[in-house]
Amino acid sequence: MNLVIDIGNTIAKAAIFDGQTLVQLHHLPNHTLDTLSEVCQGHDVTHAIVATVVTLSAEAKRQLEALSVPILYLSAHTPLPIRHTYETPETLGPDRLAAVVGAVTQQPGRDILVIDAGTCITYEFVDATGCYHGGNISPGMQMRLRALHQFTSRLPLVAPEGRLLPMGKDTDTAIRSGVRQGIAYEMAGYIAELRSKYPEVLVFLTGGDSFPFDTKLKSIIFADRFLVLKGLNRILDYNK
Repeated sequence: MNLVIDIGNTIAKAAIFDGQTLVQLHHLPNHTLDTLSEVCQGHDVTHAIVATVVTLSAEAKRQLEALSVPILYLSAHTPLPIRHTYETPETLGPDRLAAVVGAVTQQPGRDILVIDAGTCITYEFVDATGCYHGGNISPGMQMRLRALHQFTSRLPLVAPEGRLLPMGKDTDTAIRSGVRQGIAYEMAGYIAELRSKYPEVLVFLTGGDSFPFDTKLKSIIFADRFLVLKGLNRILDYNK
């Protein structure tokens, strides 16, 4: 079995895979990885992979060093089952790469757009030959809501959950609807642009934020919250 650890900006995920099947998932503090040793209990874990977008703390390093299995730390030098043309691979987030690998693993030989809606929203494109062309980064939903509050003198900090209207009727609904609809229109724009060049492009959506896809987007999106974990598991198998 494989232990897959994805350390994000706000939380860490530790998953156990039996082959390609995710059998267990834990959420841990990303700076301490508390209880990491308990994740493996009851499972015959033989290999592990770690991908992190934050600098590991001393406590997180201790938790990882305490594991009794070999660990692959995903980096710019890790062999991958895809090719890429990214000009600065050392700055490319491992979660971005893993999401692309996860999508290609599920739909090989297809043009794919991967949208990861988390702290940031990332857009990644990989073509049917398995070549990753790169991607774009924009602010996530929480970041947009906080920016409207922090960079103005009077706008409140609005929760993402609540009443949604086509056009806001008060400040809260104006901000919430503006942010959520703005993200939906942004995604639709990326999809439309790629479909004009790659008519059969598939779209994967992953990440921690949820969005109301009650539009025409719904029929062309594969929603998979575990896409990054699945990609990391594939990378680990590829390097065994």
